[in-house]
Amino acid sequence: MGARHLSSRLGFSAWPAPAKLNLFLHVTGRRADGYHQLQTLFRLVDWGDRLHLRVRDDDRIRRTTPLPDIAEASDLSLRAARALQAASGCRLGADIAIDKRLPFGAGLGGGSSDAATTLVALNLLWKLGLSVDRLAAIGLQLGADVPVFVRGHNAWAEGVGEILQPVALPSSWYVIACPECSVNTGTVFNDASLRRDHPVVDFADFKAGRCTNVCEPVTRRLFPPVEETFRQFQGLGAAPRLSGTGASVFAEFSTFEAAETLRSRWSGPGLCMVTPGLAHSPLLDLVQ
Repeated sequence: MGARHLSSRLGFSAWPAPAKLNLFLHVTGRRADGYHQLQTLFRLVDWGDRLHLRVRDDDRIRRTTPLPDIAEASDLSLRAARALQAASGCRLGADIAIDKRLPFGAGLGGGSSDAATTLVALNLLWKLGLSVDRLAAIGLQLGADVPVFVRGHNAWAEGVGEILQPVALPSSWYVIACPECSVNTGTVFNDASLRRDHPVVDFADFKAGRCTNVCEPVTRRLFPPVEETFRQFQGLGAAPRLSGTGASVFAEFSTFEAAETLRSRWSGPGLCMVTPGLAHSPLLDLVQ
C-alpha cells in the first residue's frame, strides 16, 4: 500500500515535512575539522513530503514503503528514529512511510525535513517529553539542516547552519523549478573554485540585496540542466536564485498572480510549481 493511501484506520498518523529555500548562502570560512562556516537565510515553503507513522510495541524501526532513490541505510527518517531511541532509551519502535514529493538532490532539504518530522512526531507519539533544544541537538548529528526544521521557523543561520535566529519574513510567492538532475552537496562544497572567504554579513545586507549564493557558479558549471533552468528563468524576465547547492532554482514574487503568470509560460523539462512562503512550519500546529 502506497504512503498516500495510509489512514488512521491502520494506526498511522500523518505529519508534514515542509521544504525550505535558501534565500542566500555564503561560505565564510572552513573549520579545522573540514566543515564549512556558513551564513544563510532559511525560508520554509508550503510544499513538502508527508510522513505516516505508526508506533510499534517492539523496538523495530521499519520503512513500509519503498523509496527507490534512497537506500535504507541512508534514509534520514530511519536514522532519526534510531537516534531518538538511542538518546532516550525508548523501547518502542515505529513503522514509517513517506509520501515523497520533494525531488532527491534538489536543495530543498527533503531528507532533513523528513528527519526533523520523525524526531518531533515520535517524541510525541512515544511520550518522551524531550525539549525542542534536545531534539535539535539530536538532529544536528544527522545533518546541518535538520535543526531548522525541528524548530519550525524561518531563520537566519550561521555556524555550520545550526546557530539559528528566527526571522519574520514578508508574505511571498515562489516559482520553484526542479530540473531533471540530482546535485550532490559534497561535490559542490569540495569543488576547488567554491568561494570560501565571503565577508560576514547581517540582515541589513540581505534586505539591501547584497547577498548571493556562492554555490551558484559551481553548480551551474557542473550541472548543465541547472544552467539551462537559470537561462529559462532569465528569458522570462525573472531573477532566479539557487536553493542551497541545488538543483532547484526559484524566483520570488509578491503575489500569486505574478508567480502563476511566469509558471504558465514555463516550457522546460522537470517540475515547475508555485507555492507560498510560510510564517512557520505546519508541524508546529500539531505539537503546540
